[in-house]
Amino acid sequence: MLQLHQRFIKTAQKHSDKIAVHDKATGNDYTYSKMLIASLILKDHISKIRGKYVGIMLPTSMGCMLGVIGTLMSGKIPVMINYSTGAIENCHYARDKCSFKTIITSSKLLEKLDLKPIDHMIMVEDILAQVTIVSKIKAALLSKLPYFVLSKLMYGGKPSDTSVILFTSGSEKEPKAVQLSHRNILHNVDAVPQMVHLDHNDVFICILPFFHVFGLTTNFWIPAILGGTMITYPNPLDYKTVSDLVRKYKVTFMTATPSFFYGYLQKSTPGDFSTIRFAIAGADKLPMKVYEGFLQKHKIKIYEGYGTTETSPVISTNYPGQHKLGSVGKPIPNVWLRITDINTDKILGPNKEGKILVKGDLVMEGYLGDYEETTLRIRNGWYDTGDIGLIDDDGYLWHRGRLKRFAKVGGEMVSLAKVEEVLSQLLPEDVICCVVDIPNMKKGADVVAAVANGDFDMKAVLSKLKKELPSIAIPRKFYVIEDIPMMASGKVNFREVERICRERSFNGE
Repeated sequence: MLQLHQRFIKTAQKHSDKIAVHDKATGNDYTYSKMLIASLILKDHISKIRGKYVGIMLPTSMGCMLGVIGTLMSGKIPVMINYSTGAIENCHYARDKCSFKTIITSSKLLEKLDLKPIDHMIMVEDILAQVTIVSKIKAALLSKLPYFVLSKLMYGGKPSDTSVILFTSGSEKEPKAVQLSHRNILHNVDAVPQMVHLDHNDVFICILPFFHVFGLTTNFWIPAILGGTMITYPNPLDYKTVSDLVRKYKVTFMTATPSFFYGYLQKSTPGDFSTIRFAIAGADKLPMKVYEGFLQKHKIKIYEGYGTTETSPVISTNYPGQHKLGSVGKPIPNVWLRITDINTDKILGPNKEGKILVKGDLVMEGYLGDYEETTLRIRNGWYDTGDIGLIDDDGYLWHRGRLKRFAKVGGEMVSLAKVEEVLSQLLPEDVICCVVDIPNMKKGADVVAAVANGDFDMKAVLSKLKKELPSIAIPRKFYVIEDIPMMASGKVNFREVERICRERSFNGE
């Protein structure tokens, strides 16, 4: 099995004259040939960096793609750093966790974030300024060499070699450093296109950050290895612009989080998404109002999938011809699922709810520097996702939520995700909600809801909730939080929401 960068080289040589990337960060277009040449140039610079790991803190752009490819070509491992919130703190955290110094970033990014560079940061603009005519000619000549010759001039290792370090979201506890191998990501790269019939003719809108596995795999490696055309835009929250780009470039494949899709639904006009063949939502539960909204406004279905950082990420998905609304689909090829009892680990049959375990080449190599946590989560090749769900008689997986998103109220388990789903349906469209639990000395916990605004009839909503949910699951308090904390991935930052609600409860609100 070839490694990721080796597969990219083969694709780049095969589709050399084709546009690989319309890079909206710079306004430039790049052919696959130009992309390969730039990667080879960057490889020479990165090869001079000491150490095994290289930090990369760049927005969704050609520059970030080149940074990752160039790092792998030089035999080093890219460590993807979240710049969306607490960028400098994340740099220090990544360095401490992975023991490295050098971080490739951009002066434009730091300027936009109003941050000052820290020691051992290398600006991509400075690297470009050092590129000579000689190095360009050399890289151009190398790029034309037959693959079997060119491949011998750069690093080539085993499929089990780590291809990237990514950090878990930290929405529930301290981020862990996930080691994904070439084999892990290539499993997704090869499996997903089989299900949805993707090839080099497809056009991909690339808006998700590459420090998130959903973006790295579906917005970068899948299209780059297939030979598709990518439109990179670094701000998925710019809903109108993204919708315009989808229309302008006749995008055929799109992945996003449900919250992003909701934004596109609000800001788009009919016809913007008419060329989409396949749109998939992941990282969070897809609300029915978003699904139905796209179906009515754009006549397209958003298919729901499921995955984790530790599984590179896609475990299962719905797709045309295999779609059961409300489920997260069937496992992708060469993936095995099992449901086990929460308390006994006994394997459960169809329609029995328990922990979701997954097995296959998509499962990570482990958490860097955390052997104990790795062995707790991976046993005999089975990865414990920490999620609750069931498999129905037809083989579809139904995701019920994180085990950590269940609260024990009066001795009974309450699914906060289920409460959130029901509440979301009852609230006005412009009211975003999040459900968490806070301590209660008598009952163990209280279910509370955070809402983006209080412009709704709370008594009417509570009355309807009582018809849909058991009494212990009804939120005891509604806290108005105008800007509900979000992760860059589009997920709600549950840990921060819970902190705010606890604080307000402690203050007697």
